[in-house]
Amino acid sequence: MVASKAKALGKLVALVVTAGVVLAAILFPYVGGMGVAANRVSDTIAAVPADLVAAQMPLGSTILDRNGQPIAYLYDQDREIATAEEIPKYMRDAIVAIEDHRFYQHNGLDAQRSLKAVGGFFAGESAGGGSTLTQQYVKNYLGFVLAKDDAERKQAMAHSPARKIREAKLAVEIERQMGKDDILVRYLNLVPFGGNVFGVKAAARTYFGTTPDKLTLAQSAFLAAMVNKPTTLLKDPVEAKKRRNLVIDRMLETGFLKEGKQVADEAKNDDIALAQPLNTRSNDCGNLDGGTTTGFFCGYVLDYLAKAGLSKDKIKRGGYVIKTTMDPAATEAAKRAAENQVSKDTKGIANVMAVVEPGADKHPVRALAANRDFGIDAGKGQTAYRLPSTITRFGAGSIYKIFTAAAALDRGVAGVNKSMPVPASYTSGVYKGEKNKPYTVTNDSSGGDTTMTLQGALAHSPNTAFVRLEEEAGLDRVVDMSVKLGMRDSMQTVNRGGEKPDADAKDATLRINQEQWVKDGKIGSFTLGVTVTSVLELANVGATIVSDGKWCPPTPIDQILDRDGKSVAINEPGCEQAVEPGLARSLGQAMSKDTTEGTAADPANKAGWTRQMIGKTGTTQIHQSAGFVGATTKLAGAVLVFSDSDTPKPICDGVKPYLCAKGNIYGGKVPARTWFEAMKPLHKGIPDTPLPPADPKYLN
Repeated sequence: MVASKAKALGKLVALVVTAGVVLAAILFPYVGGMGVAANRVSDTIAAVPADLVAAQMPLGSTILDRNGQPIAYLYDQDREIATAEEIPKYMRDAIVAIEDHRFYQHNGLDAQRSLKAVGGFFAGESAGGGSTLTQQYVKNYLGFVLAKDDAERKQAMAHSPARKIREAKLAVEIERQMGKDDILVRYLNLVPFGGNVFGVKAAARTYFGTTPDKLTLAQSAFLAAMVNKPTTLLKDPVEAKKRRNLVIDRMLETGFLKEGKQVADEAKNDDIALAQPLNTRSNDCGNLDGGTTTGFFCGYVLDYLAKAGLSKDKIKRGGYVIKTTMDPAATEAAKRAAENQVSKDTKGIANVMAVVEPGADKHPVRALAANRDFGIDAGKGQTAYRLPSTITRFGAGSIYKIFTAAAALDRGVAGVNKSMPVPASYTSGVYKGEKNKPYTVTNDSSGGDTTMTLQGALAHSPNTAFVRLEEEAGLDRVVDMSVKLGMRDSMQTVNRGGEKPDADAKDATLRINQEQWVKDGKIGSFTLGVTVTSVLELANVGATIVSDGKWCPPTPIDQILDRDGKSVAINEPGCEQAVEPGLARSLGQAMSKDTTEGTAADPANKAGWTRQMIGKTGTTQIHQSAGFVGATTKLAGAVLVFSDSDTPKPICDGVKPYLCAKGNIYGGKVPARTWFEAMKPLHKGIPDTPLPPADPKYLN
C-alpha cells in the first residue's frame, strides 16, 4: 500500500511539474526561468530545431534491374513521402480532430490539454492526452529520425518531465519557423501506422491498396485511429470499427466534417475492408517476387556499394534509387541452365554462373545465378551465401593456365604458334612438392603429342607444358598477370584451399593472402588452379581479354539517384590497361581452339555453337570442382561447379552429377554445358563478330 501511494505521488509530482513547465513555455517561451533542468536539456538540443525543420526522414531505397523493374526494396522504416497535394482534406481533418482539435489556434502548446491531463489524474483517469500535434511531431522525430538505436529511441520517447520540457520548447520554436499546414504534412509523413509502416502514403498502400489522394472519409478516419493503437486495431475488427467511428464523430463535433451527420453515418456504416493480404512492401534482398533468382545480384550490389562508401545502413534510410546493370533475360537464362545441369535439390553440388559484358570503359555485370535459390531454407535448395560473387573455397583448375600463357607471351618465351615440348611427365627444377620433395606433374591422358603450340596447349591443357612455361615466364610474373587480368579480390583473400603452410598460425594476422603465399612458397601448382577463386572475377577475366586488355571493375551499378533525383557519385575503381591490346588479342586467338578441337569441343558441338570465342576449361586434382570460362566480343561468362557441402567430396558426372568417392567431373562437362545452354539464347540476334587477329610479334 505504501509503495503504491509513493508511486502515485511521484506520478502526480511529475504531472504537476510538467504542467507548470508547459504553462511557462506558453507564457514565457524565451525566458530563461524554466529552471536548471530545462536549461540542461536545451543545451543538449540547441541545434535540433533546424533538423526538425529540414525533416530529412528515413526513406527506403529501391534497387532496379536494367529495365527499371524493382528487384529489391531496403528500408528501416517503410515510408514514402506524400506531397501536400496528395494528402486529402479528410485525412488532414481526421488526424487533427482526434489528436489536437485546437491545432490551428495554439502556438505549439495547449494549456487546456496540459491542465486536462493533470485533472484526469485527480479524477482517476488516464494522464495522457496533453501533447499537441506539434509536440507529437517532435517526439516522433526525435524517436524515429534522430535516434540511432532502440536505446536512444526509448530515451527520446520516455514518459518524463524532461521529455515534456524538451517537446514544449521545441514545439514553440518549430511553430515560429513553420506554418501549420507544413507541420501537419510532415507529421502525416512521419508517424508510424503499425508494424514497420510509416507515413500516410505507405499506410494507404499497405492497408487499402491505394494512394493518399484517393482515401475515402472512412479510410482516412481508420488511419487516423491507427496512430495511437495500430496493433489493437489490426487484431480486433470490433475495436477497429469503434475507434474509427469515434474519429468520425469527433470530426463532426469539432466542425471539421462540414458535410454533416448523414455523410458521417454513411461512413460509419462502411465495413473496414483492409487489403487481403496487406500490401506490405518486401524488405531486403531475395524477398521480392522472383527474389530467389535476383537475390544473388542484389547481394552483390550491396557488397559493391559498401566498398564504394555507401553502406547498407545509409541505403536503408537514404531514399536512393539504385539502377543496376542486371539483365533479367541473362539472369533467367543463366539460372535455367544452372538448374537444368544440376538440379537445385542436388545434395552437396553447386553450379554457379556469372555473365559480364566487355567494354573499353565499363564491364557491366549482367547476371549472377546458381542452381541454388537465394534464401535461408536449405531444405528447399536455398542458400544465403553470395555464391556467384564471393570467393569459393575451391580452385578453378586449369583455367589458371590462361595467366601462365599471358605471362609467357608478355615475357617473349612463347608464341601463339610456337611449338613447345609436352612430355608425359615433368619434374620441376624450380618448385618443390609436399614435404620438400621434387614437384612432379603428369598429364591427364597418356600418350598424345610430344610438342604443341601454345594455341594447341590451351585447347588440350597438358599440365607438363604449363609448369615448364611457368618456370620460363617466372612464377611472380604469372601471379601478377592473374591480378592484372582480373583475379584481384581472389588473390588478396587469405588462403582457404590447397596447401596452407600458415593455416595453423596462432595469430590470425600472420596468415597471408593468396598472392604472397604463392610467391613466397614458390607454389608451382598455381598454374593448375589450386587457389581459391571467384566465379565473377573469372568471368571478368574473359571480359578483359576480349576488351583489348582493358580491365574494368565488374560493376553492377548503372546510376544512383538520391531522394531528390540527383545523381550520386560513388568511389569505384577506374579502368586500367591491364595488358597492351596486341597481347590481349594474341591471347584471345591462343584461346580460340578450345571449343573447336579442345576440351570444350563436345559440348559446343552438341549445343550447335558456331561463333568464334575464347574458352578454357579447368578441373581440380581430386574433382571437387571444375569450371569453364568463355567469351565472345559481346558477352563473357564463367561457370564453376563445386562441392558445397560441409564435408566436400569428389563429383561424378552421370545422367545427373552426384557426389562420389572418386570423381570424374571435368570443365568440359557440366560447366561447359551450362555455359553454352545459357549463352546461346543470349547471343540470338547479335551479329557474329570474330575475334580480332593476333599481333604478329606474339605469333612466334
